[in-house]
Amino acid sequence: MRFLEVIGGWINRHFSNEEAIYLIVFLAAAFVLLVTVGGMLAPVLTGLVLAFLLQGLVRRFMSWGVAEWGAVYLTFVIFLGALVTLLIFVVPLVVQQLASLQAALPNFVRRLQELIRDLPEMAPGFISAEQVDEWLTMAANELGGLSGSLLNTLLSQVPSVVALLIYLVLVPVSVFFFLKDRDQLMGFFHSLLPRHRPLLDAVGEEMNVQLANYVRGKFIEILIVGSVTFVAFEILGLNYAALLSVVVGLSVLIPFVGAALVTIPVAVVGAIQFGWTWDLGAVMIVYGVIQAADGNLLVPLLFSEANDLHPITIIVAVLVFGGIWGVWGVFFAIPLATLVKAVYNAWPSADGEIESEAGREAGSEVQGVADAGGRPSAAGRDEGREQNDLTPAA
Repeated sequence: MRFLEVIGGWINRHFSNEEAIYLIVFLAAAFVLLVTVGGMLAPVLTGLVLAFLLQGLVRRFMSWGVAEWGAVYLTFVIFLGALVTLLIFVVPLVVQQLASLQAALPNFVRRLQELIRDLPEMAPGFISAEQVDEWLTMAANELGGLSGSLLNTLLSQVPSVVALLIYLVLVPVSVFFFLKDRDQLMGFFHSLLPRHRPLLDAVGEEMNVQLANYVRGKFIEILIVGSVTFVAFEILGLNYAALLSVVVGLSVLIPFVGAALVTIPVAVVGAIQFGWTWDLGAVMIVYGVIQAADGNLLVPLLFSEANDLHPITIIVAVLVFGGIWGVWGVFFAIPLATLVKAVYNAWPSADGEIESEAGREAGSEVQGVADAGGRPSAAGRDEGREQNDLTPAA
């Protein structure tokens, strides 16, 4: 019975607030909705994210004196232009280099084997020819199984062409209506909530700032890192520069881990093309400089308003939300972790109310002492009047 009383008391302390119930129901409903029908709603959710990303551009046009409807249409035209540019120039180039890489894969494997067999001569005291043979045998077995699974994966992705066409139609339409009817949609959402909602407003305002800063900052970071990487690799003459720059740009979605993972294909392509030469060293040095500039200059500049999260918290959030929602979970791991932190900080509790009441009582006592010290008592006033009566007039 004592255990049940403790549990009941904890529930009454933390869930007695009406807004807390609304928040729990909303978060649970959103989680269930994303888990159950998130795949079917992916085009609409993608449009929602892009519309949120473009809302800053709408506000910028309105600050320049453009009417709201004009700002929405201008923003949508810019979005369509960027989408068409991406589909006409970037995507074909990446697909072409991906096909070229697939055709050159046997030569890549053979060249990589030659480079690995040269390691005993370069480091005779550390690597032996027997170890190299063992590594190559293990790699051949793994590649054999990987090729079969890769073929099955490619065959299973054939229907994704239809899904891509659906995205190309539904995502722009969703973006347009989310931008155009934002006030109506937000009004409908607010009508479902209680009028007095300080907890929900506090969590919503914090998440609006954090999510806007993160999504827009991450989008800009991907563009800058990918573009700079492409230009640098082209100057160095590295093969598959466009494909590698896309991979490097997208790697910023996974904090800490992404940069380490992308180092492997960059190093492999550079080693196969240049061998163990200074050209490979130049590629790796330039790649390291780009990663260092991203982590020490670009990230602090773009995410200066973001809440500080411990690296372990970020890694756990990436693993958990990435395991639940895949790529989108990885992309929104930090905002979701920030949401959990915001809810925890704003959550009402009986302890806070007790502390507030104690503070008010203490304040009343201090005010009473101040009043007592600043004003004479009634007895003191009477004694003063008596002394004045006994004093002779001058």
